[in-house]
Amino acid sequence: KDPTRPESLSLYLHLPSSYSMPIQTKLTKDLGIEYPIIQGGMHYVGYAGMAAAVSNAGGLGTITALTQPNAEALRKEIRKCRSLTKKPFAVNITLLPALVPPDYKSYAKVVVD
Repeated sequence: KDPTRPESLSLYLHLPSSYSMPIQTKLTKDLGIEYPIIQGGMHYVGYAGMAAAVSNAGGLGTITALTQPNAEALRKEIRKCRSLTKKPFAVNITLLPALVPPDYKSYAKVVVD
């Protein structure tokens, strides 16, 4: 099965493909998603392909910003995700203590742009 297709989410939830989530929440309405499922930010895993697959399946996919080596690489990853889905997705910027902190301001600017 193609994990970028919406009916594929039911495979992971062990639900029949005809199943429809019977609840709508403020979260699903506000974010424009079908299921109240949000992919967490996962370093070295949260790329455009995974984020788009989750979004296409009805959840909210997430690109992990600091998996990218710099802000311009993040911009390319966001563009790639936009080319893979027309549905909403998120970008996670993890704020952690580091000996050499990343340029958080540049990453944030790219996300806002």
